[in-house]
Amino acid sequence: MNTFKVPTREEVSENNQAIFDKLNKALGFVPNIYATYAHSDTALENYLNFSNAKTSLSVKEKEVINLAVSEVNQCVYCLSAHTAIAKMNGFTDEQILELRAGEASFNNKLDALARLAKNITENRGRTDEAVLENFFNAGYTKGNLVDAIAMVGDKTISNYLHRTTQVPVDFPEVRPFETVTV
Repeated sequence: MNTFKVPTREEVSENNQAIFDKLNKALGFVPNIYATYAHSDTALENYLNFSNAKTSLSVKEKEVINLAVSEVNQCVYCLSAHTAIAKMNGFTDEQILELRAGEASFNNKLDALARLAKNITENRGRTDEAVLENFFNAGYTKGNLVDAIAMVGDKTISNYLHRTTQVPVDFPEVRPFETVTV
């Protein structure tokens, strides 16, 4: 049951209208998930400031986290958006599927990051010691760890927003992997 309508520019606050205008100019449209944040007078600006803040992680590393976290949280919107973004950043379809699974056989450092992001998300922050050790052994620092955890939180916010509101996906749609229960 979808009770959340994606607001139009005319239905949001003046501050959010200005943000919609900037998004339209930069992206050519306002993604539905961003428009959904605009139900609040402050959440869209706060989220974009957090999401676009400086980080020690590269754009590709951020996509590794976005894909692994969104798969664990089974967020079809974020999986779809970040699959498109990952392709724009040079990841192949096969690599994207691996990243969604929380691994990266094609790159040891990204593998450590993907495993960390998946583990943090699955365990709600109770990171396995072996996963953490592997992350540091791959060359990441404590600062990178803090930035990675912030990215997990960033993506979890949008995952939860979409999972709750179920606003339409406005990217080429991908589905979460089937979860198998024994």
